[in-house]
Amino acid sequence: MATPSNILTDDSLLSRLDRALFWLETRLALLGGLAVFSLMVLAVVSVSGRNFANAPLPGYVDWIEQTMPLIAFVAVSYTQRLGGHIRMDIVIGRLRGRALWLVELLSTLVMLALMLLLVYGTFSHFLRAIDFNAPLWSRDSSMDIGIPLWPSKLIVPIGFSVLSLRLILQAWGFGRALITGASRPVAVPLYEDAATAAANEAKTVSGFDDKGAS
Repeated sequence: MATPSNILTDDSLLSRLDRALFWLETRLALLGGLAVFSLMVLAVVSVSGRNFANAPLPGYVDWIEQTMPLIAFVAVSYTQRLGGHIRMDIVIGRLRGRALWLVELLSTLVMLALMLLLVYGTFSHFLRAIDFNAPLWSRDSSMDIGIPLWPSKLIVPIGFSVLSLRLILQAWGFGRALITGASRPVAVPLYEDAATAAANEAKTVSGFDDKGAS
C-alpha cells in the first residue's frame, strides 16, 4: 500500500495529468463520503419516525438502493491512485527495478482491459434503464416509492470510466519506468513493505497530534 506522500510529482505532462485527475478523484471521494453521511441521516429520521410517530421514512430501502452506487463506485479510482486496494504483495515485494515495473505494467493493463469491458457493460445496462419518452425518463423504478433507477445505474460506468483513466496514467508511468529504468517513477503508487507503511501511518497520526496540541 502507498501513502499520499509516496506518490511522486514533477513538472512532466504525466505528473500534471495525474494531479488533475486526482483533483477529480478527491471530489468524487468527497461525494461518496457525503452519501455515507446521508444514509446515517436517513437512518436517524426513519428510526425516529418509527419510534416516536409510528411513521418510518417512506421508501427508506429505495433510497438506500439509490445511494449505494455512490458509496461503492465513485471512490475506487481515488483508492487506486493511492495504491489502497487489496492485493497480493508476496511476489511484488521481492521484485526490484525493471522486473517490478514490468509486473506492475502487465497487471495494470489487465485491470484496464477488465475495466473497459465493465464500462461497456454497465453503460449498456444504464441505456436499458433510460427512456427520454417515458415519465421521469425511466423505464424502471424502485419497488416502493417508484424512484427512477437510471441515475444510480449511470454512476457505475462513470466511476469505472474515471478508474480507467487512472489505470491509463499508471500504465504510462510504469511503462516509462520500465523503459528508463527509473527507481522512483512519478504518478504511480510505490511499493512499501509493512514496516514502512506502518511507520508512515504513525508519522501521519503523530503529525495530526502535534497540530492538535499546538
